[in-house]
Amino acid sequence: GLQPLLKSNKLVFYQMEGNATYVRDRGELASDVPTETTFEFCDPQKNFTYTNFTYTWDLGNGEVIKGTEPVVRYYYPESGNYTMWLKVGANETKYAPPVTEFYSTDVQVLDAIKHIELKGPSEYEVSQDSRLTFHVDGSPPMWACWRFLHNCVPDMTEGCTLTMLYDNMLNLNHTFTSAGFHCLDISLRNDVSKLQTSFSLYVRRNSDAQIFFILSCAAILAATLSFITVIACRPHHHNKAKVRNVFFFIPLK
Repeated sequence: GLQPLLKSNKLVFYQMEGNATYVRDRGELASDVPTETTFEFCDPQKNFTYTNFTYTWDLGNGEVIKGTEPVVRYYYPESGNYTMWLKVGANETKYAPPVTEFYSTDVQVLDAIKHIELKGPSEYEVSQDSRLTFHVDGSPPMWACWRFLHNCVPDMTEGCTLTMLYDNMLNLNHTFTSAGFHCLDISLRNDVSKLQTSFSLYVRRNSDAQIFFILSCAAILAATLSFITVIACRPHHHNKAKVRNVFFFIPLK
């Protein structure tokens, strides 16, 4: 009969992003992404080729879609938990009573990770504890893997630090040991999406060290000028030449 056939079924979810199609077999969907759900059942003998089917899809958000094909196309505009209902009607012959079956499945809709924003300035100082705060616009929980690269040169020998996010904020504490440009590579993912990005950070020399260097140079310069002044103002003692009176005796004639 038809009822055992309808009971051996499954609902398959697909989501399309760009040229890629993802199978969502765990009932987790991304919000605001074109979605296709297919009602699949097995009929290898083609016994129901001429059976007329009707499908009524209740998305659980107030939207109901009816059709004669075992597929529905839609999208969830907002994240949340929904229960999808499907009513399948079948007429084998015009003399047989219609057969109706109901199916339901729980759907969790999550926001995809599409953007991460650095809060605060992008300049930091050497040897100071720096706090970098980022806002991530995806649905938690999320996994973040990050690493700092001096001069933005990739280092294949070092891995990244894995952090679990239970909200939309990523806070990193880091002490830069050298001045110049640094890159911060961040990879993020949740159950429906992933994102990889990089931030360029400028690290300047510590201002206290610069002040100490300037004061040291000023002290050396002041000492040098003082020494020159002392030398220039020192009284000069000249040896006065003693003039002796020389008498010449001229004999008188």
